Amino acid sequence: MASHRRPPASGFHGGARVTLLSATVATAAAALGTAPAGADPATGPAATRAMVDRLYEQAEQATERYNEAAEHADELGDRVARAQERAARGQEDVNRMRDALGSVAGAQYRSGGVDPALALLLSGDPDTYLDRAAVLDRLGDREAAVLTDLRRAQRRLGQERSEAARKLAELERTRNALARHKRAVEAKLATAERLLSSLPAVERAAYDRASRSGRAAPDLSGGAGPSSARAAAAVAAAQSAVGKPYVWGANGPNGFDCSGLTQWSYARAGVGLPRTSQAQRYAGQQVPLSQARPGDLVTYRSDASHVAMYVGNGQVVHAPYPGAAVRYDPVGMMPIASVTRP
Repeated sequence: MASHRRPPASGFHGGARVTLLSATVATAAAALGTAPAGADPATGPAATRAMVDRLYEQAEQATERYNEAAEHADELGDRVARAQERAARGQEDVNRMRDALGSVAGAQYRSGGVDPALALLLSGDPDTYLDRAAVLDRLGDREAAVLTDLRRAQRRLGQERSEAARKLAELERTRNALARHKRAVEAKLATAERLLSSLPAVERAAYDRASRSGRAAPDLSGGAGPSSARAAAAVAAAQSAVGKPYVWGANGPNGFDCSGLTQWSYARAGVGLPRTSQAQRYAGQQVPLSQARPGDLVTYRSDASHVAMYVGNGQVVHAPYPGAAVRYDPVGMMPIASVTRP
């Protein structure tokens, strides 16, 4: 999502990034519309374009955090469903065992009275009484076995209910994180759009032409070919997506963010990749850039917050940032973090 026309600046972390970002945006906004034609480029359209690039970079980082939280939420949702299903089955087991012991009590009543042990068991909370081993002496072997199984089932049920409650609480926290990351992305993209809108028409048109350029398909005839048939299929899928729009948080088929494109492309080849660029960085064997082959994943920046697919001839296919469709770019468009062969 960040501009690929210049290396990104570094040194923005945590709260300092937010504070400095706010100050920079304010400065850039103040400069727009007031700077004369011969104004210092540091406070003119060039500075605005640089600020937009920075905002896109930060939005991409927030997008990857959003993708990670979304993937975690999906996994948690499955775990919660399984935990609740286990708890429901446990409750059924407990009910069935209590019904069996109730039948014993009914038979005893009809034959002349209910054993005090069963009466206490069926009256409310049996666990306290079950701790007294003497209760087993008052029952026959069959009833004692059922009673022991009931105690175990009740303990399992308590554990399963606690696990389901913990997973639900974690899922709620993850959903809250999703909402925060979404707001962060939307805020940065909205600020970037406002800055772009404030540019003179000629400058805005030039920026749009540069960011929307599809670039001609490179000559892929030279160099080593894909490392496997799956890599070749992934390359073909990625190339078929050229021209489709960048959509943050999307993984196809009609729109993509950076890691969504690579995940989708490899899925078309029958290979499952993690959702985020940081996780994709370790989803295979890391190789030197000099040994890159079509289908390899190239991650960028020290935090691996952007990923592209190498397609040969020194080119990658990637989903850059909002307003720019999936396209070809030079592999060295940004500082490279790693090259990974899935």
